[in-house]
Amino acid sequence: MVKSAVLSFLVLFLSVLKVTAQTGTLPILYIETENHQAIVSKTVYVAGTYFLVDPFDPSHNIGTKSSPLSLEIRGRGHSSWRGKKKPYKLRLGQKAPLLGMKKHRHWALLKFYAPTVAGMQLGKTMGFDWTPSTRPVEVVLNDTYLGLYLLAETNRISPQRLNIYEQPDENDDERTIPYGWLVEVDNYRENNQVRIKENSKWTINLTCHSPEVLSEAQNKWLTDEFSTINAAIYDDDKSGSTWEEYIDVDAMARYFIVQEVMDNSDGFHGSFYLHKDSVDDARWIAGPLWDLSCNEREKTDYTFRMKTSYVFTPHWIGELIKDQDFCDAVREVWNEFYPEKIEGWMNDIDQRLSPCTTAFSKEIVLWAYEDQASLHERAERLKTALLGNIEWFNEHLPSTDEDVIPGLLEGQTQVMKVEYVSTSGMRSSQPSKGINIVETTYADGSKKITKTFIK
Repeated sequence: MVKSAVLSFLVLFLSVLKVTAQTGTLPILYIETENHQAIVSKTVYVAGTYFLVDPFDPSHNIGTKSSPLSLEIRGRGHSSWRGKKKPYKLRLGQKAPLLGMKKHRHWALLKFYAPTVAGMQLGKTMGFDWTPSTRPVEVVLNDTYLGLYLLAETNRISPQRLNIYEQPDENDDERTIPYGWLVEVDNYRENNQVRIKENSKWTINLTCHSPEVLSEAQNKWLTDEFSTINAAIYDDDKSGSTWEEYIDVDAMARYFIVQEVMDNSDGFHGSFYLHKDSVDDARWIAGPLWDLSCNEREKTDYTFRMKTSYVFTPHWIGELIKDQDFCDAVREVWNEFYPEKIEGWMNDIDQRLSPCTTAFSKEIVLWAYEDQASLHERAERLKTALLGNIEWFNEHLPSTDEDVIPGLLEGQTQVMKVEYVSTSGMRSSQPSKGINIVETTYADGSKKITKTFIK
């Protein structure tokens, strides 16, 4: 009887241990707050210590269990903070190059999400000024295993991140106020915001990330600046394109393409960052990217026009797409990306997700995921959706020119059919694993043959 009870206890103990102990297949970040204080605020930091262990690259190790380093930690996010698994903001006591990323004090621990990994890699592929890097990491907080996170660089102006001029808080110098900004078009109300009327229905909330504390002069300048930009975007005469005097059209085209390829409904709704440097002819530049998702649905229209399960306010893009200069910029950037860079991006996704397979299997159990699909299954599902988005967008490239058929590259006629041919000769409307020959048939009977590789 006693032996049976002991055996039952050991079985239960070992099953719990399997879920609550780190896998050792990824770097491990250990954090301990003072007196094991709980983290309950998104504004108030809790003091603590940390050390980082990388079992595969000891050069990444920072601190030790006996000699940890200081940090402060608080909650972060909006809807994500309401979830069972919490995201966190870290402020290190001293700058550190975490897991090979550039040395800095400010970091985020985000819920591990495959579209975030894919989207950030797409930003790097698309050539943004700067895109945050992420690394998978297992987290132990106050001796409790929290599972798999993405350790991420945060959007900040600094030489190690968004390397532009940064104006000071509470600046009254009219000569420098127009330069050195990082703002976010936000779907939440914050204290450090200016707000303008976009149209009769919508208001644009602009959260100031740098500078954070505005003087009256800064507040007035930013309000006037974006009121002028908004009026230019909504000008009925699209031939003038005066908004281009304020916003970099190439960067906005790249931002639009990322949101469409990802099918990210929040792209022009929230986490929509813009920055402005101190250079000749300085204009607002879209980016850096943040908070990317993928709906993983059949794409039937531009993302900003498709329905979502929540109230969605797509700022500006409905007007910008009416402007031929913007459409031309989109098509020019698209020609850089399609089809040459697709295979490399797909390979990047695989290379970054595959090391996380074991930890994610434990993550599913630890946090009681409703979707029990493995990380490999999720990655394949995601890549299939992304490739579908790419092909839809390629067939529907924007244009206001009646002489240009939407969706066509220069010199092509209307796309009639796209087929994927596997190495065994099987044809399908969807790609298969391995090498695929992509056969595109046009209305004039011509065909275009390309190759892609799906793991």
